[in-house]
Amino acid sequence: MNLGTLIVGPREHVVAVAELDDTAAAELGPLLRDTARVVETLCRPEQTYVCMWSHGRDARKHLHIAVQPVTTEVRARYGGLRSEQLQARMLADGDEPDVTDVEQFCERARELFRGITDSSLKARR
Repeated sequence: MNLGTLIVGPREHVVAVAELDDTAAAELGPLLRDTARVVETLCRPEQTYVCMWSHGRDARKHLHIAVQPVTTEVRARYGGLRSEQLQARMLADGDEPDVTDVEQFCERARELFRGITDSSLKARR
C-alpha cells in the first residue's frame, strides 16, 4: 500500500467485526477516528479509505482494517483507479514505499498519537 496507510487490528485473534467483544467494539470507533485523523493530518489526502480485510488463503485469517490516504497523485499513478480496484492493483504491483520515508512517517504518526492520548487523559481528569 502507499505511504501513510495504517492498519488497525484487534489485540485478540478475531476474524470478523461480528466477533468483537463489547470492550473491543467500544474502542474501535474512536481508534479508527483517531487513526484517520493522523493519516489526514500527515498526508492531506483527497480521501481516506477505511476498509476491512480478513482473508487468508482459503478462509478468514485475522481482522485488519486499512486506513489509507488516497491522493490525486496516487490515483494518477494507478491509472485513475479507485476503491478496491486501486487497492488490488497496488497489492498486485508490489510497490513499497521507501523504508526511510516509512520510518519518518511512523515517527510523525507516533507523535500525533501521543498527543491524542495525552489530550484524552487530560479530558478525563
